Formats: sequence, C-alpha cells, structure tokens
Amino acid sequence: MEAELKKKYCNVTRHVIDLYLALCEQWQLKKKTPKRGLVVRPVLSHYMNSRCQVDLIDMQSEPNGYYRFIKNYYVYLTKFTMLCPLKSKTPEEVAYQLMDIFCMFGAPFILQSDNGREFENKIILNLADMWPGMKLVLGKPRHSQSQ
Repeated sequence: MEAELKKKYCNVTRHVIDLYLALCEQWQLKKKTPKRGLVVRPVLSHYMNSRCQVDLIDMQSEPNGYYRFIKNYYVYLTKFTMLCPLKSKTPEEVAYQLMDIFCMFGAPFILQSDNGREFENKIILNLADMWPGMKLVLGKPRHSQSQ
C-alpha cells in the first residue's frame, strides 16, 4: 500500500497509513484473526512417585521368542521409563511386574493406565488395595477428557 501511495501522492507517512488502516472498516473485516490452537494442560507432578503411567505395547507382529508384549512404566516427574518384556498380558503377569517395580521404587500416589482389561481386573485392584495411598486412574493416557 505504501508503494502505491508513493506513485500518486507525496509526503504520506507510515503513521498516516497505519491510522487509516486502524479506522477503515473494510480493512478490519479483511484482517485475519490468529487462530487459537488446542490448549493442552500439562500433567504436573512436584515430587517423586506422585504420578506414574503404565501401558502395554503389543509386539505380537514381531515377537522376541516367547515375549509378545512390553510393559512401559513411566514416572512423570523424572521422565524415567522402565520397560519389561511380558509373555502374555494376563492380569497376574502384569501385577507381578508392577509389584516388582513397587518394591523397588515404592508405589505411586496416582497410577494412570488405559482402559485395558488387564488393568480393570480384580488382581490389579487388589494390588492397589495393598498400598492404601495409591489411586488407580483408568482412562486414555495423556487424554484429560477421559479422566
């Protein structure tokens, strides 16, 4: 706009152009508004074992011997990840692996997992009852709407 004005007029400053654009209704309607993206609230934890996440990764298409699953245990504060191979995803085997981690590092206050049957089973709920301070949250990991 400034270049076109200089062709026909002289002494039109940038300040005058900005003032015109601020008052022009048509320019205000054409001006694009910045789109707001999806706001994701981060999961915050302030001390060790305040919130942890557990999930099973299905490796049946590429098994390693008898091991067909990988259990992923993730601590939010330190971003510490522990991977354990599993032969099956039975609740007994998952509970045994979780018990091993809890005896090593202590049970978290909040253990978050997906809605898999292996985490909704009575054995896992009994494991949660062994540590009265631990709360088991079932829902999609990193999906706040399901919690």
